[in-house]
Amino acid sequence: MTIARLNRGGRRTSRRSPSFPVLLAFLGPALVLYAVIFLFPVGAAMTNGFFTWTGTARQEFAGFGNFLTLMGLEPYASQFFRAVGNNAVFFVGTMIVQNGVGLVLAFLLNGRLRGKHFFQTIISVPYLMSALVIGYAWSMLLSPRFGAVNSLLGVFGIEPVTWLGTPALVMPVLILINAWQWIGVTMLIFGAGLAAIPSEQIEAARVDGASSLRIAWSVQLPQLIPSVSIVTILTLIGCFNLFDLVFAIGGSTGGVGGAADVMGTLFYRLSFSNSPNAFGLSGAFSLIQLLLILVVTIGAQRMFRRLERRFL
Repeated sequence: MTIARLNRGGRRTSRRSPSFPVLLAFLGPALVLYAVIFLFPVGAAMTNGFFTWTGTARQEFAGFGNFLTLMGLEPYASQFFRAVGNNAVFFVGTMIVQNGVGLVLAFLLNGRLRGKHFFQTIISVPYLMSALVIGYAWSMLLSPRFGAVNSLLGVFGIEPVTWLGTPALVMPVLILINAWQWIGVTMLIFGAGLAAIPSEQIEAARVDGASSLRIAWSVQLPQLIPSVSIVTILTLIGCFNLFDLVFAIGGSTGGVGGAADVMGTLFYRLSFSNSPNAFGLSGAFSLIQLLLILVVTIGAQRMFRRLERRFL
């Protein structure tokens, strides 16, 4: 393809796009490195799901046997569906708490607010920290014996709470901790979406007598659908790949009674178990996890495309 343009002297010049050999020379080494470091290990790990393999002995083809074992035989089946259910609960809770509060903060910090950039920076700082560090730090803060949270509650005469020792509280606590870390990212994405809305539309709505709440509902929210789509898909992928935060707080079992046992911790146990088919089962599980994320993500993308065609 040739791109023609006029130079400063008025003469027409042309600029050709790089040829395929040139592109291959520049991109080839990076693509080879990407294939060797990422694609080959991922492909090899997934094919392990169709074999019986201990990691040392010769592989034996098992077909879909490993998949049937995970979803139909105990103790794997109950752990599998419990982990998937906990991931789903974590996703719903994250959408409500993290993304809901992030949206509210984006609206509050939208416009020419004094100290806006300071608050955005402070709220976004936890995102820069490792999830493992955050998990261990909150484990100490929530300790029933010497944790700062229970010490603060004691000032008001409230008895210490075993936050991480009560099965009913483990998942809500994890959702809140995760929201504390990622709420700044959500706020910035929604804030960028609000900043992209033409100010003329908002001014026209105000001239027509619309209140701030009406403008937010009828003008701004519909145009935030692309931002909501991005946030939802990122949240979906992050929630179904959750591991480090749960591992730091509840260990490889997901806390007391497996209350926060998710797909990441189950995969960890399968990979490092004493089973004679540990690699085969973990490979099958990773493939199921990948397919589940793909199906749900594609479904979410199609839903948001329909919403965009309807409202935008």
